[in-house]
Amino acid sequence: MSASEWLAGRLLLATPATGGAFERAVVLVLHHDEDGAHGLVLNDPTDVPVSAVLPDWQPHVTEPGVLFRGGPVGQDTAMGLVSVPGDDVGSDLLGMTLLFGGLGLVDLDAPPPVVTPEVSGLRIYVGYAGWGPGQLDGELVQGAWYVVEREPRDPFQPHTATLWRDVLVRQRSTLSLVSTYTDEPGSN
Repeated sequence: MSASEWLAGRLLLATPATGGAFERAVVLVLHHDEDGAHGLVLNDPTDVPVSAVLPDWQPHVTEPGVLFRGGPVGQDTAMGLVSVPGDDVGSDLLGMTLLFGGLGLVDLDAPPPVVTPEVSGLRIYVGYAGWGPGQLDGELVQGAWYVVEREPRDPFQPHTATLWRDVLVRQRSTLSLVSTYTDEPGSN
């Protein structure tokens, strides 16, 4: 894959063939290059309120106010994904690293009052999705993921249970037909 085809900032949607931890997952790709890729599963909320782990951040997180499973890798780490006005990639605000398209990562060790005035959305993820060199590229060739453009509201959509379907429905191609896929072969 050439540098112009790297997927950072785009969404990976699990295909019907993808199972396990990624069944119907919507993954925001944070980084992708020849060394590998990593991202966050946007639609896997837990039942654990943010206050159970990071009480100072609870008043500032976007609903539903719980921790999200970012993926199966690094379950002992937490990342804060934020939405900030503008798109100054590479410039950093105090306590944040901007990535792309008004999205960035927040330093969860920073005091929330320092960071939150600049933020319009915040979700906290435990773990992440990770791929080694060439691994994601191989999965794409095998048909494990659909690659689509991200809309600004996707990472902070309140109804995460329907995010996979919602993203598919808005595609202006036959890919939108996959949104009606069920696990019952006779119904497809």
